[in-house]
Amino acid sequence: MVNAVEKTNEDVPGRGILVFFQINFIVHSLSKGFGKKGQDMSEYFNVADIFGENVFNDSVMQARLPKKVYKKMREIIENGAELDLATADVVAHEMKEWAIEKGATHFTHWFQPLTGVTAEKHDSFITAPMATGKVLMSFSGKELIKGEPDASSFPSGGLRATFEARGYTAWDCTSPAFVRQDAAGATLCIPTAFCSYTGEALDQKTPLLRSMEAISEQSLRLLHLFGNTTSKKVTPSVGPEQEYFIVDRKKYLQRKDLIFTGRTLFGAMPPKGQEMDDHYFGAIRERIAAYMKDVNKELWKLGVSAKTQHNEVAPAQHEIAPIYAECNIAVDNNHLIMETLKKVAGRHGLQCLLHEKPFAGVNGSGKHNNWSLTTDDGINLLDPGVTPHENIQFLLVLTCILKAVDTHASLLRASAADVGNDHRLGANEAPPAILSVFLGEQLGDVIAQLISTGMATHSLKGGMLETGVKTLPDFRKDATDRNRTSPFAFTGNKFEFRMAGSQDSVAQSNVVLNTIVAEAFSEACDILEKAEDFNAAVHDLIKQYAVEHQRIVFNGNGYSDEWVQEAAERGLPNIKSMVDAIPAYTAEDSIKAFEKFNVFTKTELESRVEIEYETYAKTINIETKAMIDIAGKQIIPSVIKFTTALANSINSVKAACDADVSVQVDLLKEVSSLLAETKAALKKLGEVDAVGSAMEEGRSRAVFYRDEVKAAMDALRSPVDKLEMMVDKDMWPMPSYGDLIFEV
Repeated sequence: MVNAVEKTNEDVPGRGILVFFQINFIVHSLSKGFGKKGQDMSEYFNVADIFGENVFNDSVMQARLPKKVYKKMREIIENGAELDLATADVVAHEMKEWAIEKGATHFTHWFQPLTGVTAEKHDSFITAPMATGKVLMSFSGKELIKGEPDASSFPSGGLRATFEARGYTAWDCTSPAFVRQDAAGATLCIPTAFCSYTGEALDQKTPLLRSMEAISEQSLRLLHLFGNTTSKKVTPSVGPEQEYFIVDRKKYLQRKDLIFTGRTLFGAMPPKGQEMDDHYFGAIRERIAAYMKDVNKELWKLGVSAKTQHNEVAPAQHEIAPIYAECNIAVDNNHLIMETLKKVAGRHGLQCLLHEKPFAGVNGSGKHNNWSLTTDDGINLLDPGVTPHENIQFLLVLTCILKAVDTHASLLRASAADVGNDHRLGANEAPPAILSVFLGEQLGDVIAQLISTGMATHSLKGGMLETGVKTLPDFRKDATDRNRTSPFAFTGNKFEFRMAGSQDSVAQSNVVLNTIVAEAFSEACDILEKAEDFNAAVHDLIKQYAVEHQRIVFNGNGYSDEWVQEAAERGLPNIKSMVDAIPAYTAEDSIKAFEKFNVFTKTELESRVEIEYETYAKTINIETKAMIDIAGKQIIPSVIKFTTALANSINSVKAACDADVSVQVDLLKEVSSLLAETKAALKKLGEVDAVGSAMEEGRSRAVFYRDEVKAAMDALRSPVDKLEMMVDKDMWPMPSYGDLIFEV
């Protein structure tokens, strides 16, 4: 996995100048060489000309808004003030005019309900017709600020009854509006939060924004202790790396399991999988390259700084990664990336699969969430500097994070809990389900010094790496290697949370990270602000946190069986299932942390727990019904057709020449036996699913689907996958794994 954030943020990842140079690097390097003699210019575009062209960003506002209104908007965005209606009216008018120039006919409040995807309701700019027969095109500040979708039609966990329909969307002005161009035309999309009539958060964005305020406030407290009075705001910077599979759409449409569930419920492994590691970083196939080119073009127009693209480990698997951005913008951009990957695939006769495990037996897809803390004046709180042992502020930040992750390991694990992720976490392709922190040799040594003596006196150096080739330069190597088996790894100047699933919003993970680190900062500041001798107190606190939470640090192989045993001895939780992860949200210490910083109320947390259990049971229920449908209507009839043809051929051969047909007879018996096993397993699956469907929603139902229904699903899949290897390919009712992942 290539980490685009790490590649571009190896120094201090301050937002302003560095981002400017990063974007310009993309722009100039990608547009270099276009337009050479003999080339068809219709195939090429200059990134500099299109980047952000469909975004109502700061430069557009500065150019179109009156100076006073622009200044007011900047104050609101930077300081969090409330947007008054008069200002909103001016902004809305200019936003509408700009969008219409882009061809927009409709606007929508684009929000993130608890469905795992985005939602939108479109309204045109048309107002009541005039006497002349013409219509006015208008968009008011009130329409910009607030929308009103049906709150009872989205998951609410009991917060909204069916008859209680009113809900509100509110513009998040820190995330710029954009025009999306597709088959529907052009639509002005306004990123919004979504809450109920009674004020509870019904979305991902609202708690994310709350958590960002919490981490900013507590980070500033910590910075003030070290004499920093210039920084006014601290922002979590995030860069989510997105993995995905691409298959041929015609073949996809022949697989009902992929259509209904996003993953293959049946399927035998092809002769070749990922054993040779030849797909990873391999040359990108032309059809995929053309697709990636269009994806990049769409994203760049939307101001998404897509930087890295490459083949991933599994055949047909790929990755795209942007340069980091402010946390809420990064979350919005990741949703745009997922939407764009799916939308553009259709234009190329392809299908994008975002499920964490679309194919059993080959690597699944994750989403690495790169997280750091950056001040408004460019200071990265996670930059250790050249001599980390002397950087007391960094050591306090680091040990506070160790404390946060150790204290709330189960909660952080729950933030990545997803039905699809249950197939992935813990396998030799993803982090284990055990939370641990990788610090590497350099920081690990510093922490070890603190634990043993209470003082850190030196930092390991990286040294030089000799290539042994005269024409190749020797180069300076890092003091720390990377560890791809760690779920929470320090990678130079940020932490990489590697547990998140490929189809999930990273909002959940960042809400938890922001909140638990804010809590750790707050508790440290409570102690240090009262200290008579600050220097002595901060050294004592760093040592205390390092000692008390050393169990969470692990630099070894997270895939090994030995680590599972060692983690248990350390007392670290090993939560393998989403069902077992969910209760962490309403654990006493979780509620305390969330309520302390007004990120979630207890009621909001309880509602999310109910939604999670409901989602788990419903997802398995859909998969079960799909298996029953496919096995009963497609697989069993196909196998019967094959056995009938085989039996007829046996009789024909006997009648014609009385030859030895023992091989055919043995094959018929084996296939018939597996067919009988399939029929019995199908019946059993239907029975247990009926029991689960009749149960009341909640934890008991989710547990039943995990323990009983999933076992019955596995029992049905086993004989079917064996049959696939025996039945005539022309008679098998669906494309095989080999057809899907190699023929793209």
